Amino acid sequence: MNARAIGATSPRRHPSVLRKPAIRLLFLLPAGAALLVGLDAGLQLLGASAPVTLDRFPEIHGMLLVLGFVGTVIALERCVALGKPAGYLSPALLGVGGLLLVAPLPLWIGRATLLAGTIAMTVVYIPLWKRQQDSVVLIQILGSVAAIGAAALWLRVPAIPVILPFLIAFVVLTIAGERLELARIGIGSPNAEPLLVALSFVLLAATVMTILWPAAGYPLFGLGLLALVAWLGRHDVAVKTIRSTGLPRYIAACLLAGYGWLAIAAVVLSLHGGVPDGGAYDATVHAVFLGFTISMIMAHAPVILPAVLRKPLPYTPAFWPPAGLLHLSLLIRLGLGDAAGVHDAWASGGVLNVAAILLFAALAVRQGTRPSQVAA
Repeated sequence: MNARAIGATSPRRHPSVLRKPAIRLLFLLPAGAALLVGLDAGLQLLGASAPVTLDRFPEIHGMLLVLGFVGTVIALERCVALGKPAGYLSPALLGVGGLLLVAPLPLWIGRATLLAGTIAMTVVYIPLWKRQQDSVVLIQILGSVAAIGAAALWLRVPAIPVILPFLIAFVVLTIAGERLELARIGIGSPNAEPLLVALSFVLLAATVMTILWPAAGYPLFGLGLLALVAWLGRHDVAVKTIRSTGLPRYIAACLLAGYGWLAIAAVVLSLHGGVPDGGAYDATVHAVFLGFTISMIMAHAPVILPAVLRKPLPYTPAFWPPAGLLHLSLLIRLGLGDAAGVHDAWASGGVLNVAAILLFAALAVRQGTRPSQVAA
């Protein structure tokens, strides 16, 4: 999730208006709104006290966070890499689509807008591929195709559990492609990169199989996901930088913890011959989209935001507590709540999940708006 990772060898300049941080921030505001509403909906699902309660919140919770929030952020990064105004259509559509889900309008309007946004995001990859026919771009194209599948299915299949593999493939393949860019520094085997590409195709094929032949598709999807995690755990530069200090160590810790949660989700999925339910479903969803995805965002925020907004986000040791709280709260929610069946642990862990994300967001805003300073 690094705007510099794609097209770095052939940079393009935006028109001056699009280089202004305030203009780019406008595209992030809907993503921020989607995050806040999605967290509010999460509290409602937990049975906790939520600032706002609407009947449709539980129905839109997952897509609002994955496509409305994460999708918009990823699409905006791709626009920065592309360097052309037309690319901004994708984050605009995804951001507006998230807002339309919350608006008092028929849900199909927001769903259709999200689908248009995922298609626009995939189209952005075409000139990026022409510019740099690289495995990094190819793997992320596969991820964007999975996003299209998720949005298209949601128009016809309102049950989120059925389209869960498509959402997982979207975030995992997008992040895996970016991590490959950095992993090349330490890869010694010529077979490592082709193997990751092959695993990415297997994962996307297994994603489709979960719809057509769930009894075979889900175990294959889980095993493919586990193999991909093993590749990342073996080749990611984080394995080495965890022994450093400051920002590199913080990033490495968040990455490795995220891979651990993704491995847990992969094992759960590989043991199911169909859509997981109950505690297994809750554990899978939150291991992937909190333990893995949010941990990746926490790791990359000091790099992503400066690249996108052209404003520094200085590293501070204060980033560690929210990251630690995120993983501790997941241990409570998944370990005591989902696995042991302790409802109070599940609910309290979920509330702490929300607190960790809000704490990090508040800290990031504080760091990003402070006068220029030397990073810690």
